Amino acid sequence: MTPSAASSRPGTPGLDIPEVTVAPGDTATTSLTVRNDSDIVEAYTLEVVGDCASWTTVEPARVSLYPGTSETVTVRLAPPRSPEVRAGEMPLGVRVLPTEHPDAVKVLETTVHVEEFRELHTELAPRRRRGWLRGRYRLAVQNRGNSPVEVGFTGGQPGEELGFAFSPAERKLEPGESAEIGLRVRTGTPVWFGAPVVWPFTVDTAETGAQEEPRPEEATVQTPLDAEFVQIPIFPRWLLVVLAALIALLLAWFTLVRPAVRSAAKEAAAEAVRPSPTAAGEQGSAGQASGAGTGADTGTGTGTGTGQGTGASSGEGAPGGNGAALGGPQISETIDVQTAGGKTKTGTYRVPAGSVFGVTDIVVANFQGDEGLLTITFGGRKITTIALETFRNQDYHWVTPIKIPENETVTIEVTCGKPGTPASGRQARECHEVLNVTGVLSRTTQ
Repeated sequence: MTPSAASSRPGTPGLDIPEVTVAPGDTATTSLTVRNDSDIVEAYTLEVVGDCASWTTVEPARVSLYPGTSETVTVRLAPPRSPEVRAGEMPLGVRVLPTEHPDAVKVLETTVHVEEFRELHTELAPRRRRGWLRGRYRLAVQNRGNSPVEVGFTGGQPGEELGFAFSPAERKLEPGESAEIGLRVRTGTPVWFGAPVVWPFTVDTAETGAQEEPRPEEATVQTPLDAEFVQIPIFPRWLLVVLAALIALLLAWFTLVRPAVRSAAKEAAAEAVRPSPTAAGEQGSAGQASGAGTGADTGTGTGTGTGQGTGASSGEGAPGGNGAALGGPQISETIDVQTAGGKTKTGTYRVPAGSVFGVTDIVVANFQGDEGLLTITFGGRKITTIALETFRNQDYHWVTPIKIPENETVTIEVTCGKPGTPASGRQARECHEVLNVTGVLSRTTQ
């Protein structure tokens, strides 16, 4: 049996199928002829292999031939308009597999020329930006063509008030690659007051460098992107209203209020230094009384004056009204109380007989940091009750002394909740508080 054979029409030397040129998004065809040189009926299966297989078909994909007959099949190429189909040469193979003689399989090859197309996609965000002198934008660029391109960026404005800075100014993009470009828009003149100023501008993206010109039917025009920069004033409009109100208040103060205040102050000062008729009358009466007293001899008038003065002095100076004079030494007494945990204990200082104790200062010391309750009493008068854990040292002072009569006591009552830890670092067995009382001890009897 003669093996089956497959052949193609004459084409480019070294190729089994003629070369094909196709543009992405279009369709191109080529053909090949399959001939059965065997002496039996043979069926052939045709399959595309290689990088073009995903967008290439063979019609029909299976042929049956009698001995000595042939049939021409069509190879249809339809590459998508996508960056994944790179421009340039790509190999194409068609595998012909005989059904009866699978060992006689043959792959026919050719070259496909994929044409170049260019497409740039740009987006600007945000389209509107507010600021005093400058605004920042982001320009997203994507190369949707099938060949590398170098792109540059320019900003446009009807006037010359704005300056544009791109970072970077140029960028090379491979097919399908995306990039983000920074754009800074700046104006050189600030707006101090008034309404915001709107500056419209455009951003244009174009190819740079030595690029091959596309065919006229493939040339595309990149539409510039529109955007706005809103320049806001340095000082808002409401600030002008506030400034005007402040200026009006200052003017009113200097022109109306301040002169009135000065006039009222002068009148008050003059009234204060003006002699009072009532005061003058009283002064005259006093003068007459003084003259009468002075002219008297050492008789009844003088004795009466002396008796009244002595009585007043004795009545005011005696604490108990018994005629003794105030005054005495400054003394300080200390009450030391040590109390077991959970117990209550008191310490006292008794005022000596015939004396009165005027307390001016007390100092309470809780140097161990004990916990519990402390009450201070002067005679039958409770001065304070404080929690031990709230202080280490506490002092009280009085401008007017607190008087404690004779035989009354200064009492400190301590209820020990928990002994503290002194500076030695070991917990004490008992609570230990000290009260120091300072004041004047005056005698009430001569």
